Amino acid sequence: MKDSANEPTATTTDFGYQQVPIEEKAERVAGVFRSVAPRYDIMNDLMSLGTHRLMKRMTIELSGVRPGQRVLDLAGGTGDLSELFAARVGAAGRVVLADINASMLALGRDRLLDAGVGNACPVQADAESLPFGDGSFDCVSIGFGLRNVTRKDRALKEMLRVLVPGGRLLVLEFSKPRNPLLGQAFDVWSSLWPTFGKLVTGDADSYRYLNESIRMHPPQEALSEMLSEAGFSEVRCHDLAGGIVALHRGVRP
Repeated sequence: MKDSANEPTATTTDFGYQQVPIEEKAERVAGVFRSVAPRYDIMNDLMSLGTHRLMKRMTIELSGVRPGQRVLDLAGGTGDLSELFAARVGAAGRVVLADINASMLALGRDRLLDAGVGNACPVQADAESLPFGDGSFDCVSIGFGLRNVTRKDRALKEMLRVLVPGGRLLVLEFSKPRNPLLGQAFDVWSSLWPTFGKLVTGDADSYRYLNESIRMHPPQEALSEMLSEAGFSEVRCHDLAGGIVALHRGVRP
């Protein structure tokens, strides 16, 4: 958590460890993902040692999604979660792959087309102002994207709005390791990500931001409270990899 002395004012927000004007963060984040998009999946496998794939499959399992249902995959990026959801909801269901970044969305669209997925469509959308009607979806997921949202409270309320009563939200995101030694080991490992980013993508700065953004993201208990304050009920948190990542689940009453 941030020290209270470093809390952003009403006109600034965090961009990694920097404080930037609140209206600038979205464009700065967009620049990060435009830069890393072509090698995004490769770097995810490298940074997580492949475990992000297992975490995303667990997200699908805990979603409770059934054939014929409608799913919104927010910050869906290259479409790996959307592809899994599409298989789960079947031909009678629908998946919307949504991302604010056009570069990432194009990769996700191509992935779904290459996989022959016919029940999913890409939509460029801002999580803070979703272009969907109330109660449009049975499930909303956001995988490793919430920490990049400027106004997380506003985005969570939007996710609640577009869910049907009884609909589920799944938030898969980096969090705080429970064991201090594991936390120290993760700090050492993640400190290498900018170096990997430089070697694989030619961009160290973007992975430096992504590393810093993990430290600035609310830990498990704080994020659970944010979901409750947004209006979700039955909020539960599942630690993955010892709390390096957490999967939060909430239900629209």
